[in-house]
Amino acid sequence: MSDHATSRPTGRGWRRFTRSYAAWSGIGLVGAFVAIAMLADAIAPYGPNIRFPKDEAGNEVDGPQPPSRRNWLGTDSSYKDVLSRVMYGARLSLLAGVISIVLAIVIGAPLGAVAGYFGGRVDALLMRSIDVALAFPSVLIALLVAAAFSPGWGTVVLAVGLINVPIFARQVRATVLTVVHLEYVLASRALGATTWHILTRVIFPALVSPIVVLASLSIGTAVLEVAGLAFLGLGGDLTAPEWGSMLGQARSAWGQNLWFALGPGGAISLTVLGFNLLGDGLRDALDPRAELEQVV
Repeated sequence: MSDHATSRPTGRGWRRFTRSYAAWSGIGLVGAFVAIAMLADAIAPYGPNIRFPKDEAGNEVDGPQPPSRRNWLGTDSSYKDVLSRVMYGARLSLLAGVISIVLAIVIGAPLGAVAGYFGGRVDALLMRSIDVALAFPSVLIALLVAAAFSPGWGTVVLAVGLINVPIFARQVRATVLTVVHLEYVLASRALGATTWHILTRVIFPALVSPIVVLASLSIGTAVLEVAGLAFLGLGGDLTAPEWGSMLGQARSAWGQNLWFALGPGGAISLTVLGFNLLGDGLRDALDPRAELEQVV
């Protein structure tokens, strides 16, 4: 990369990102689980619903079995291979987490932008509503949403998305409040630009960085929240390969096969860690204060 390219803010941000060990660790962990989710059909030892009611010697088994050469993480209470189900479970867990955060951005970002731009009564009404939502524990809101609809993965995604709306609304509002009075925004308003044009063309570029950083940090939390609701049985199909559902099934079988719980539990932990490290790297790369520190 040339000196001219690295002198630009984007070039300096990219250089900080590539030098961040946290960012590369996050990319490695997230990339590994994304690859597992996409390639599960090819790399998983068995299908997610293949049963092993007999051990390697051909004897009938009773309950989950410990790890063996055939089943590296043993089998679950339905005699299915735990490792294969953990691999296939990455699809539903990651997809539900990503979709729920996209939903939170689609709803929360416009609310925060409108509140920050117009201010006054509009800001007070929207933000007081957000404050009321934040007053309730996120798990309680998720349970209320899940109880209002029939159990299923769509309900879980909707619940997790809604409990993350206030987070994005407040972040976007704070960013809009910092840029709405800057010269280039005031100049656009003085030239007769419409509110839609100012919000989408003038202010929106300033929102991309904080939204991307917050989204990368929130996806890991969303995966954990999805797993929590699935653990409580709100995912609908309890036989679907999903990490939270597997943990729920493992509650009564830990004594027979500890890996029945450690497999999906470890996958959730590493996924959350990966997204947190990635988010930290993006935050360090895109934080404007880093630019000021270099100038000083």
